[in-house]
Amino acid sequence: MLVRMEFFTLNGAQVSRIGLGTWAIGGSEWGEVPETDAIATCLAIFDHGINLIDTAPIYGFGRSEELIGKAIRQHGRSQDFYIATKAGLEWNDRGVFSNSDPARLRQEFEDSLRRLGTDYVDLYQIHWPDTTLPVERAAEVLRELFDAGRIRAVGVSNFSAAQMDAFSKIVPLHSNQPPYNLFEREIDASTLPYCHSHNIAVLTYSSLCRSLLAGRLKADTPIPEGDIRREDPKFQPPRFAQYLQAVEQLDAFAQQHYGKRVLHLAVRWVLDRPGISAALWGAKRPEQLAPIPEVMGWHLDACAMAEIDRIVTACVTDPVGPEYLTPGVRT
Repeated sequence: MLVRMEFFTLNGAQVSRIGLGTWAIGGSEWGEVPETDAIATCLAIFDHGINLIDTAPIYGFGRSEELIGKAIRQHGRSQDFYIATKAGLEWNDRGVFSNSDPARLRQEFEDSLRRLGTDYVDLYQIHWPDTTLPVERAAEVLRELFDAGRIRAVGVSNFSAAQMDAFSKIVPLHSNQPPYNLFEREIDASTLPYCHSHNIAVLTYSSLCRSLLAGRLKADTPIPEGDIRREDPKFQPPRFAQYLQAVEQLDAFAQQHYGKRVLHLAVRWVLDRPGISAALWGAKRPEQLAPIPEVMGWHLDACAMAEIDRIVTACVTDPVGPEYLTPGVRT
């Protein structure tokens, strides 16, 4: 099927509204991924009209960036990719912690360039706010890199409206990357309106809610040891049954009204929300990108949005957000 990808403009660059999310490719919290599969997935994006790849040093503790770098070299034209990566998380034997110490951010940037094999980054994002430091400290580092032309656009991830406001007083802020999906809508309250009113692009992650909205999970589907979903309250009783019921009804709605499945409906829902620029699509193998054409070329109207809201509210009586993802505070 011919893909007619949608695009948006990010500080002058044309960026696909679907981006490859590479948390899973890193392998650390989603099961091991063969190198050949990871590289093939990064290269398969062009078959689907995608140019955006989002990554971070924490994904596989550098492995995701390294694999993307190998894919770039195999492809031969780095300019065909729009690479977004991040900084601001550290990890040790005690866990993962936010850390926006300026010296660390500068070193992280150099390490990312080395792993990616590039001399600039299209979009550089602070992964999580470091609550032990004023956000302006991180903004000053990104200002240096932006002014030097080493990053083409400045972004943050998981920032509140107040944090973005303080950050943007130091450096132009081009994007925010929050979690957002049919089941996790916390950004509707203030984050999304702030971005919309300040022309800040919004790139959403967890668009399928850690595969919950992919439509494949059953009540007895085992979650492997080490899988991040073991920590998500949505995947634990009694909530898991509520979410699965919602998925079943959403799937029936998608089939009846659009000839689609819940996966297509969920991503289209994100893309059709006011103020959303792009949705990240996690994949570990090329074939996991195959449903993308079914997301393009149609839209959800107000009546459909209302029915989706009704289904979710009726089924999920004990909702929970993505708070479990928040990293620890370093001491």
